[in-house]
Amino acid sequence: MVRGRSQDRIPQDTGFLPVSAAEMTKRGWEELDVLFVNGDAYVDHPSFGVPLLARLLEREGLRVGILAQPDWRDPETFRIMGRPRLFAALSSGAMDSMVNHYTAAKKLRRDDAYTPGGKAGRRPNRALIAYTAAVKAAFPGLFVVIGGIEASLRRLAHYDYWDDRVRRSILFDTKADLLVYGMGEKPLLEIARAAAAGEPLERLKEIRGTAVIRKQPPEKGLELPSFEAVRDDREAFGRAFRLAAEADDPRCDRILLQPHGGRWLAVNPPAPPLTEKELDAVYDLPFMRLPHPGYREPIPAYEQIKFSITSHRGCGGGCAFCAIARHQGKRIQSRSEKSILKEIAALTRHPEFKGTVTDIGGPTANMYGLICAADRKGAPCRRESCLWPRLCPQLRLSDERGAKLLEKARRLAGVSHVFVASGLRCDLLREQPAYFQELLSHHVGGLLKVAPETLAPEVAAVMRKPSPERFAEFLAAFRDGNRFLGVRRGVVPYLISAHPGCTLSHMVDTALFLKRCHLTVEQVQEFTPTPGTLATCMFHTGKDPFTGEELHIPRSEREKRLQKSLLLWHLPEKKNDIREALRLCGREKDGAELLETAGLKKLGPRKKAPRDQ
Repeated sequence: MVRGRSQDRIPQDTGFLPVSAAEMTKRGWEELDVLFVNGDAYVDHPSFGVPLLARLLEREGLRVGILAQPDWRDPETFRIMGRPRLFAALSSGAMDSMVNHYTAAKKLRRDDAYTPGGKAGRRPNRALIAYTAAVKAAFPGLFVVIGGIEASLRRLAHYDYWDDRVRRSILFDTKADLLVYGMGEKPLLEIARAAAAGEPLERLKEIRGTAVIRKQPPEKGLELPSFEAVRDDREAFGRAFRLAAEADDPRCDRILLQPHGGRWLAVNPPAPPLTEKELDAVYDLPFMRLPHPGYREPIPAYEQIKFSITSHRGCGGGCAFCAIARHQGKRIQSRSEKSILKEIAALTRHPEFKGTVTDIGGPTANMYGLICAADRKGAPCRRESCLWPRLCPQLRLSDERGAKLLEKARRLAGVSHVFVASGLRCDLLREQPAYFQELLSHHVGGLLKVAPETLAPEVAAVMRKPSPERFAEFLAAFRDGNRFLGVRRGVVPYLISAHPGCTLSHMVDTALFLKRCHLTVEQVQEFTPTPGTLATCMFHTGKDPFTGEELHIPRSEREKRLQKSLLLWHLPEKKNDIREALRLCGREKDGAELLETAGLKKLGPRKKAPRDQ
């Protein structure tokens, strides 16, 4: 409980948090303690980070308001609820603003799933920079905290794909006072408690899960190559990435230090993961589970998740291209079965609920309940992945726990269907027979989403993904299970084109694998170099920073187009691209069967690919 503010003065379940002075007045508030600025629309749901953190501070007895998608060009917009008493907390939203705005081809996206009506343009490029400038203009001298995924991924000097250069830590570019990285609950609570107790916030320099700018470095710390060095030297960039990744563990006590000109960026060790009890308490906060009633158009991201349940956080997969571990961490933090079932029971009272829970999962659905035995020893872990290149002996798989959760969820009153729509790790499923059986029997609709990402073994190693053999084993088990159950269901494989290390020949292998297994993909994700990830380091440097191996980097628009076309081998309009790709990599003979497909003999009506059984 935050001292200095009487909890009984603040109703704990009074509907939505205020977004305007009028809504503050209804609560009897003359001022806010903390102002949240968010690049997303305000959806009062635990899947949205800013409302979750705002509810957390509300529980502490603070008066909190949310300014959602303000006009960053007008400082008056930021003054509508007045100057907050303690500080402002800023986030670009659920996505990095540049990833949100631009495709892998650097073309402007036409929509934004986190905005009413899906309309683009409601947040600025490099939103944290714009929001910080606007808040400081509106409230000179106010303490500003930045956080969210954009802050997490850009906390160190980083390669920016859209500028095609290395940029400084975003803390320097925004001129904010403090950066919170990771999910943020523990560091933000510590900041709020210190502020409410009257402590000068400028003295907060050692909170775990934060980064600060120092004039002088602390006595102990791990010095990374400077911003100037990583900007000018790709070898130094790779070395800095490797050192930072090895220290990115909650059990590590090393402060990362990176000189920027005459000042020092100090990144404190990660905050400890939330315990099961702490995580349960977060999801027990009084969310309305609805968008703010002031919106008149649907919010696509909310429509997608409104009947889904988050069972856990974090991912131990360590995929090279993925930003989840950099933000949520690689430690799995699971909620209790009781907490999840309680949330589902509450969901059945939602005015629009029709009996179907659309998802129970997290970054990887079948990682629920996984435990690292090494946590008890307290030694830092320097493995890139819990699963690659092989299953870590310290990882304890909780097979029965996930299976029992799904079984109990589908038996709840008012629930007719429970699906698992989050991605699955196929290589884990073979170690989870009880979960796999429960999944196949009751929790798959017509299609099951899986993410092999590549079906070429060399590229899988670069991606830190399991070998294609593991995916083939899963596919056979899935089809056998469907035949035994007497149902017809298909697999939707997610694949990435133009990833570092991937050549046209690798894509021919992947296309042949898909054809021989009677699999088709409707969409292909072209690799986007997201700030802070291992794959982005590879893209920029041309090397794997851990092995030193030089990698092929698909950079030309031509090669990217051809790689994508090979994955869409079943579409007649891709015939010419496929022929060109086969010729360029000398695989005309090996890839001839791609052109023997009935739909490719001549341009004509598209035929449906056979479905899995």
